[in-house]
Amino acid sequence: MSLFAHASLLHRADPDSPLPGDGVPYPDDEQHRDRKFRPSAPNDSRRSGADVAALLDAHFADPSTVPGDLVEAFHGLYVPIHPNDHISAAACRVDADRVRETGRWLVQHATDRCAAIVGLALLGTVWDEDDITLIKTIGLLSKHFGPLAAHALKRRRDGSDALLWLAERVTGWGRAYVVQTLCEVGGIGARQWLLRRACDGDFLNGYFAGKVATTAHLHEAITAPDPDLEVIDHTGRLLATMADSDGMGMTLEHYPPAPAVLAAHCGLAGRLEPSVERFYVAAQLAGYLQGAAADRIAWPEGGRERVLDGYLALVNREDWCAVARAGLAARDHRVTWLAATLAARLGLRAFTD
Repeated sequence: MSLFAHASLLHRADPDSPLPGDGVPYPDDEQHRDRKFRPSAPNDSRRSGADVAALLDAHFADPSTVPGDLVEAFHGLYVPIHPNDHISAAACRVDADRVRETGRWLVQHATDRCAAIVGLALLGTVWDEDDITLIKTIGLLSKHFGPLAAHALKRRRDGSDALLWLAERVTGWGRAYVVQTLCEVGGIGARQWLLRRACDGDFLNGYFAGKVATTAHLHEAITAPDPDLEVIDHTGRLLATMADSDGMGMTLEHYPPAPAVLAAHCGLAGRLEPSVERFYVAAQLAGYLQGAAADRIAWPEGGRERVLDGYLALVNREDWCAVARAGLAARDHRVTWLAATLAARLGLRAFTD
């Protein structure tokens, strides 16, 4: 089965959700288990993709070749999954129609991931609006195809809509690639989605949370009159992610509007019905505000203490405590983590009374 057919089959079973396990295992997994077919990137990163480009040059130099000749050609080579200058240059040296035909055929029919990735790289260099469905579908196998799919879609006229479609259907690294590309594309639709749905709770959200906050103008959205529930809840997720993203992406200490955004979120969260996620976010942020990292934020006088007291008052409110205790009884992993790590330091009544 081709990689494209595999993605299409899984997608049809549940068209509005990510593929189970990101589509793993792929149909070609058995032939990729052997270590000799998993070559490492060259020591000199400038050479990455050069052997793939040389093979493409030889293929395109012979007018009698057809796309099917390339199905097994890249197996055993290191094929970069990100945009690559060597491969792009090889595509630009040939008639665009032939490159496009080759890319389409490989994306749709290749039974080896290496060839399908090269096909997607070709479509990212020489593009046509008719390729969008092909690119979105193979992009659902996002761990391997997400970076090139996102790159290819952002260059198309309707790329933002296609990226939003894909963003709702990928997780893990694939989501990181697509969300970061949406930050680059911008636009009203992208901003509205980024403000409400970018963070899905995965650890990898730390790589893009700060970029989402700045690109989507989070400060403006959360301090506007009556922001909607989705914006408030997602703001909490963004803040909690940035509080714990040191070494991955922008942290709250490096986000200039942090004091105002934290204060606005704290005030708005207190008007909401309690839930396990809201308790978890508020307790995480209270823990962060008690720590040394928060010292490096440029607070207005008394600002840190007011926000910290606000979050602590919230998580110690009886109705919020009841929700947390129910979560603990249900063994919700977020609540059990709080009980084991922050309960004593914060004096959380839900776990200490």
